Amino acid sequence: MLFNSPEFLFAFLPAFLILYFLSPGRLKNAILFLASLLFYFTTSAELTLVLIASVIFNYWAALRIGKAAGPRRQFLFALAVGVNLAPLLYYKYARFFLDATGDALRFIGIEPTLPDINPILPIGISFFTFQAISYVADIFMRRTKAAGNAIDFGMYHSCFPQLIAGPIVRYEEIEAEVRERHHELSDIQNGIVQFCFGLGKKIILADNMGLVANHVFGLPAASLDLPLAWVGIVAYTLQIYFDFSGYSDMAIGLGRVLGFPYPENFNQPYRSLSITEFWRRWHMTLSRWFRDYVYIPLGGNRLTPGRTFFNLVVVFLLCGLWHGAAYTFIVWGLYHGLFLVLERLGATWGPRTLFPASIRWVYTIAVVMVGWVFFRSDTLGHALSFLGSMFDLRKVVISQELAGMMTLDRVTYMIVAVAVALVPFQYLFRFANGRYEFGAVASILSIGVAVLACIMMSVNGFSPFIYFRF
Repeated sequence: MLFNSPEFLFAFLPAFLILYFLSPGRLKNAILFLASLLFYFTTSAELTLVLIASVIFNYWAALRIGKAAGPRRQFLFALAVGVNLAPLLYYKYARFFLDATGDALRFIGIEPTLPDINPILPIGISFFTFQAISYVADIFMRRTKAAGNAIDFGMYHSCFPQLIAGPIVRYEEIEAEVRERHHELSDIQNGIVQFCFGLGKKIILADNMGLVANHVFGLPAASLDLPLAWVGIVAYTLQIYFDFSGYSDMAIGLGRVLGFPYPENFNQPYRSLSITEFWRRWHMTLSRWFRDYVYIPLGGNRLTPGRTFFNLVVVFLLCGLWHGAAYTFIVWGLYHGLFLVLERLGATWGPRTLFPASIRWVYTIAVVMVGWVFFRSDTLGHALSFLGSMFDLRKVVISQELAGMMTLDRVTYMIVAVAVALVPFQYLFRFANGRYEFGAVASILSIGVAVLACIMMSVNGFSPFIYFRF
């Protein structure tokens, strides 16, 4: 079941909300927990047992860590992290590690015989694994206390609005709301508005950009002319932003309706003037997770400059691997890590005032789009061929392929998508205290967006969110 499916919008969600708001406060967590397991079961079937096992184990581990001291406390924490990572390593990375081992052996002239392991990936395992690690880590570091009972923790760990693709929510951020929630009309209104905008981002903008991006990336990369290659990567740049931020808005909006102050995940990242700023605006809860649980424990920027650069590269290597078990994701992560190091060194443009904001924006968006080529491509060879077409000045022609693909409606969607991504719509919303707040104009507009999205969904069907595979 997907947020943008008729089954969710017109059956599951209304039935759940009616039951949820009619239930007394003491039963709300149990109802939300059971509804979340049902939601997950509709997409993952028997793999729901992986999520249930995660709930049971982390509830037990957190209680034990909270009561332990000294070496036993450290041992239990290390055990909890290891047990949480084990399913992720098996389901998501086992096939990749075997293939990488085979590639390494073939490189030295040995033809390996390796087991055929290709497990089905439980949807959202990367997200709920990282959320579980943050939970036990915060208890280990005494930032918060373990949940009072299994139902409360199970609801937090499996809550369906943000279960499959984030945002990654720390227990301490919603601890008070886990115990008792107060439903304010303003929060419900803002949540509905944010959900509607997220639905529109996905169906109206992301899916239409996906038609262009999927077509271009499905062509032989070496045969692309330069304008067609750039149209393809611009479309994918817009698709992945509106697809993922659309899901995040829907999840955060649902959370606000249910009484949870989930952290925002995007803040118009394509307006950034550096790669450093981009990662402060893009997938903010993941960036924060790596900062607090990997970068800072490694030493952060408190040690020598060389160690700081090493820490940055390690973090973004892991960030690339988190997104997918493929060489392309590793290269994408290292690529961003390299530019963060260069910006730390000041080698990109030196003092901030050396270049105007327009030049710094062009640099940033160009670096991001080149990175998205690796992210979108299935192989490194395809990515390099695609980049070759993007920068081959001998291919500056308007092909029949491009002319036939870029119809008036697609050009219109692309212009609207660029405007929504880049224009600061302060009269519609403002980003303050880590949350979006919406005005009257946005509330009225969101109704039209939702109606248009539903009409387009009924005509064109629906497609899964990109980040579901992570």
